[in-house]
Amino acid sequence: MQIIIKKTPEEHYFTTEKITREAFWNLYKPGCDEHLVLHNLRNSNAYIDDLDLIALTQHEISGHIISTRAIIKDEANNEYEVLCTGPISVLPSMQSKGIGSMLLRHSIEKAKELGYSGIILFGNPNYYQRFGFRNAEIYKITTKDGQNFDPFMALELKENSLENIKGSFFEAQEFTIKKEELNEFDKNFPYKEKKKTDTQL
Repeated sequence: MQIIIKKTPEEHYFTTEKITREAFWNLYKPGCDEHLVLHNLRNSNAYIDDLDLIALTQHEISGHIISTRAIIKDEANNEYEVLCTGPISVLPSMQSKGIGSMLLRHSIEKAKELGYSGIILFGNPNYYQRFGFRNAEIYKITTKDGQNFDPFMALELKENSLENIKGSFFEAQEFTIKKEELNEFDKNFPYKEKKKTDTQL
């Protein structure tokens, strides 16, 4: 199966939002908000056009990944720009075919070309460790409220590129979603039933 990775054309933004909604629906919570996060990131100062990528299989969009600008702030309030990767989405019918892995590897290589020092994400350690991600605590990086936990992970894009970057991680404010905004945005999509789920990262 041939998989082609390319930048997301603007006319396919809505398609990738639909794919994101399908991929995350009822996965970690009833419904999802990742599709609205994606929509809002594209209208933010954190947006990077070159890191908004789709996967094409048989000329159809089967997956999507986005990385956006984020910062790490140290105790002296110095700020260091890094990337925050996610959401990463693959159509449920196309999962377990290597599409997500290919998207992530391509995104990592593109981020290196653009000169970024590191990537931070929240995800399943069993999956992301195979790409070199490690618990962010190793690099003395915490969440913005000073926490560390297994799904909070970091990747150096050059050797020792995070060695002198320590502090609190701040992703784009667009990752925070208001319920009212989500309810309004969901009117653009077909109805789907929200179900309780016990699944967690």
